[in-house]
Amino acid sequence: MSKTQSDFPRAGFIRRLAAMIYDVLVAVAVGVCAGMVIIVTLILMLENGVLDMQGYEHTSDVIQHSTSYKLVIQLWIGAWVLGFFLWFWRNGGQTIGMRAWRLRLFSTTESPMGYGRALLRIVSSLGGLGTLLVLFDVKHKQSLQDRIAKTEILVLSKDANHHKAWKTLQD
Repeated sequence: MSKTQSDFPRAGFIRRLAAMIYDVLVAVAVGVCAGMVIIVTLILMLENGVLDMQGYEHTSDVIQHSTSYKLVIQLWIGAWVLGFFLWFWRNGGQTIGMRAWRLRLFSTTESPMGYGRALLRIVSSLGGLGTLLVLFDVKHKQSLQDRIAKTEILVLSKDANHHKAWKTLQD
């Protein structure tokens, strides 16, 4: 017997918070790896004359004193962290932290979760502060981002949390 969204309860604040903490740790790791890649790339380009040293002797000085290089690094890291959430929410409805806590993101409308709605969800979460609304919305357990993006976070059973069960659950 396959289960549908209505067979699972909405997630409460504590469970969401635990998944968020887990995901922050993973997002930091993604950001560190992305940062290493862009910094090594910039160093190689500076050392080989592809990019101008701007009068500095050491590549670290160029990167530390250049607003444009720092901006490129920040945008690169931000794009990878943003991409982490967008990709996992769009492809399976679960980040790594959500999977660990048996949570899954579902659409409350007929339209499937796309990258646009996932991005709207991230922006409207206000850096996670939107989840505080769950504390006050005891009956519906919906965060600000859930309401705006027309989504819900459900607590799955152990069997439903297995990736093979994803196809049987409605998106």
